[in-house]
Amino acid sequence: MKNNISLRAALMSLLLCFGLVAMAQMTVTGTVTDATTGEPVIGASVLEVGTTNGTITDWDGNFTLNVNSGAQLQISYMGYKTLTIAATANMAVRLAEDNELLEEVVVVGYGVVKKGDATGAVTAIKPDDMNKGLVTNAQDMLQGKIAGVTVVAADGTPGGAGNITIRGGASLNASNAPLVVIDGLAMDNNGIQGVANPLSMVNPADIESFTVLKSASATAIYGSRASNGVIIITTKKGAKGSKPAITYNGNVSFGTLTNRMETLTGDEIRAYASGLGHSADAMSSLGTYNTDWQDQIYRTAVSTDHNISISGGAKNMPYRFSIGYTDQNGTIKTSNMQRVTASFNLAPSLLDNHLNLNINGKGMYIYNRYADGGVVGAALSMDPTMPVKGGAKNAAGQWLASDDDINNFFEGYYQRTKAATYGDPVWTVTKNAQTTANPVATLIQKNDRAHAGTFVGNFEADYKIHGFEDLRVHANFGADYSYGKQTTDISDKSYSNHYYGWNGFTNKSKYNLQFSAYAQYYKDFTEEQHFDIMVGYENQYFHWKSFSDDCGHYQKTNSDPSLAGQEYERKAENTRRGESDNALQSVYGRLNWNGWNQILLTATFRADGSSRFARKNSKGKNARWGLFPSAAIAWKFNETFFSDVRQIDDLKLRFDYGITGQQDLGLDYYYLATYENAQTHAYYPVGDSNEIVGTDANDNNVFTNARPGVYNPDLTWEKTTTYNVGLDYSFLNNRVSGNLDYYYRSTRDLLSQVNVSAGSNFRNQMMGNIGSLYNQGVEFAINGVLIDKKNFKWDLSYNVAWNENKITQLLSDEEGYYVATGGISSGTGNNIQAHMVGYAASSFYVYETQKVTMEDGTQVYALVDRNKDGQISSDDRYIHSSPAAKVTMGLQTKFQFYGVDLGITLRAALGNYVYNDVLAANLQWIESSKIYQSQNGGYHGVLRSAFNTYYGDGFKGDATKELIWDETAGDYIINPAVKGNANYFMSDFFVENASFLRIDNITLGYTIPSKKKLNARVYATISNPCVFSRYKGLDPEVSGGIDNNIYPRSMTTVIGCSLQF
Repeated sequence: MKNNISLRAALMSLLLCFGLVAMAQMTVTGTVTDATTGEPVIGASVLEVGTTNGTITDWDGNFTLNVNSGAQLQISYMGYKTLTIAATANMAVRLAEDNELLEEVVVVGYGVVKKGDATGAVTAIKPDDMNKGLVTNAQDMLQGKIAGVTVVAADGTPGGAGNITIRGGASLNASNAPLVVIDGLAMDNNGIQGVANPLSMVNPADIESFTVLKSASATAIYGSRASNGVIIITTKKGAKGSKPAITYNGNVSFGTLTNRMETLTGDEIRAYASGLGHSADAMSSLGTYNTDWQDQIYRTAVSTDHNISISGGAKNMPYRFSIGYTDQNGTIKTSNMQRVTASFNLAPSLLDNHLNLNINGKGMYIYNRYADGGVVGAALSMDPTMPVKGGAKNAAGQWLASDDDINNFFEGYYQRTKAATYGDPVWTVTKNAQTTANPVATLIQKNDRAHAGTFVGNFEADYKIHGFEDLRVHANFGADYSYGKQTTDISDKSYSNHYYGWNGFTNKSKYNLQFSAYAQYYKDFTEEQHFDIMVGYENQYFHWKSFSDDCGHYQKTNSDPSLAGQEYERKAENTRRGESDNALQSVYGRLNWNGWNQILLTATFRADGSSRFARKNSKGKNARWGLFPSAAIAWKFNETFFSDVRQIDDLKLRFDYGITGQQDLGLDYYYLATYENAQTHAYYPVGDSNEIVGTDANDNNVFTNARPGVYNPDLTWEKTTTYNVGLDYSFLNNRVSGNLDYYYRSTRDLLSQVNVSAGSNFRNQMMGNIGSLYNQGVEFAINGVLIDKKNFKWDLSYNVAWNENKITQLLSDEEGYYVATGGISSGTGNNIQAHMVGYAASSFYVYETQKVTMEDGTQVYALVDRNKDGQISSDDRYIHSSPAAKVTMGLQTKFQFYGVDLGITLRAALGNYVYNDVLAANLQWIESSKIYQSQNGGYHGVLRSAFNTYYGDGFKGDATKELIWDETAGDYIINPAVKGNANYFMSDFFVENASFLRIDNITLGYTIPSKKKLNARVYATISNPCVFSRYKGLDPEVSGGIDNNIYPRSMTTVIGCSLQF
């Protein structure tokens, strides 16, 4: 009986539960429409809050969804405000347009503007956490993201800087780097010890957005520093009324080499030497080892990065604080960068929101341990038949270097030796200076490190005048203080500083103070006529100071008592100090008019006065002040012709014109006649007893010496005039947007080093204004949300840019006149590039090379007598190509499926050429007379690509012929008097097409379903997994076009997570 009662109770309880569940469920049907037009919203997301239960609207805006009783529904769609409402059986939902989204503002010079009202070429991006790859420097976030913006990393050095150009280079010798503005403070482009450039001073995790100003209408408000474009960085802030939120982002990464410069092994060297028929003495200098020197200097680089921030906002006090730590190891052993950053932002609003303050502070401490860059080249050159440590014997068991000598005089690291001449009875052995330094020893015995700190802060106040709110006054005071100390200690048992050792340091500090203030008046005369005008003043002051000291020391065991323990090669104090400053004063203004929300007009004006130029030049004209105006007009013709077409959000045609300047010479007061430090006993002694730097042979005091410095009182601004025509477009509630631009930029009064006639100045070269050049190009960008479903979203962005650079005038109009540039490793003082009228800046200036067949049927390479004068001379060189890419492209795509996301970023460059300096410089070591030289006491390492070039391609430096013109024969002949032309390394053979396609990063992430107050995402990224190119060198992406830096870029695998509480 009890069992029956229990069973009946259980059944009734189960039925009751099912009934309650059934009662708790409800079916919701509804329609989602546009609140303004009443048209259905197709594909809107309908989600039951707190669950993954949801659906999307059909073609008529209808939806049906089973939900729990009392549920809240979240309805969202791109371009509309998200709506959260209680679920009912029948729902009619009206979504309002999100005006904040549709009228997104972008930061411009001294203010903001609605994106739809911008009249210049302005691109704003926000870092995408789901598709950014490995980021240690802010520049990494720009690679491939913006049309016309090129970022080339210098090499694989930890924390290394890159070169950024916007729309091609506008200068020859002055800086081509854009102006960087961080939270309103214009930065100095010069680095200090341990800090490469201004972008190194801000933690990438603190960056809210980048705005890149490209056309003159956008940049001219910055006047004399804006010829190369402007990058405005805005850092993250808190939000009014928001609850405190803690965010953590951290990762660990593993950098590995996927490519390197391969060399012949020890066995291959021994076989090659035998095949060359070298003498027994030569062969006896070979060791018995097979040392892979590159394996000895490279490693897997393990790095970490951690960032924590807290942000929120009391009623009128948004705030944000952050701290970050980065520990990045390089793939070359001993190289390391450690960085600690901290930042804060307070943005209180006072006086009923009439007074808004913005207080920013960013601090950074950075430590760098530098690996000697020469070790990579040494690893290629070092004899692989020798050991890393200890003495070495040849195949016959004879000592090539004894263990005792290596241990006593080189700390156990193998090095070719010879008898010492130090005058020291203890130090009887030294290195053979004709041989290569042991790269492993160099890494261990040279401790080169830098400590640096920076603080960047600003205080902004914006006040709307009470009772006259159309007028606001804005003031900003900013400061940047940086210091750095680089210390170098080199062992007295090293190759480079054997016996003496070396200890030295360089201190450098600098600061940058800026005050700017402007007043802005807004006035809407009618609902269709908007007008605003702004006028301002700015003063900026830059100062730097440096001091260095370094020397070696004689050993205390030296036989000469006057030398024992004394300093060796210490520089005079006057040569170790430096200090300078410069200032910039400016007045500026801007006028905007918006008529009928169709016609937009913008005009700007700026006058800059720089202390780097003379008040009056030799002609009595003012060279100090430069005037930089601009004007722009835009027409929103979608408002004129397509105002009733909902699918078209924006069609805007833009035209602008303006003038910008350049005054970043890297030199201050170049217009003044000054004296500078000279060598002892040279020119004019200047000073007192405090400036004694030594004594002469007669024990007379020797004072600081000076000599007249080169100067140019007529030096003036570079000025760039820019014309820009553009089209901005946006469709389907901003699901598809982008721009198309054509620009023409002409720069005159180019700043460059020029030769001057003897006796006209105090040097044979000086900085001068020598000519003009232009850049013209086309840019196209498109951003699209291809799929936007409830659980699947696909974004795609693509940009492409074409740029042509050409010099139109130089100092001389003489045909063939050029300015040499682009130094290379081969020979002494050789340049492989030239600035020449009619060609791109820094074009390759080389000899033409042809492959010809000799009478015996063998094929050889020969330099061509292009001018047909019967000889090979410098007059036969010609312009081959440019290192700058004609076309650059970038593509980013991101997929989101439920909680999984996949992001891919690619970049490409077409038409860029590179001089393979590594190959050209190493080709000589294949030659029988070079690979072994008796004075070297051994063999040289052999680059495999050089070996293949010599024997595979048949290009032999010692057998490069001359193809000269024979007037009698009326044809080219091989010059019988020349076995091999010594200038073979100036051949176009070494200039290669380095077009490439690079996969920058692939990121796979997963967002863990929200658990109350915790949001979490885990991800894995592969950065720089591969590059596709026909270039034979290590990497086709080379800044400046001369490939003589062989520190390889690594492929990096990143594993990380993001948490928000």
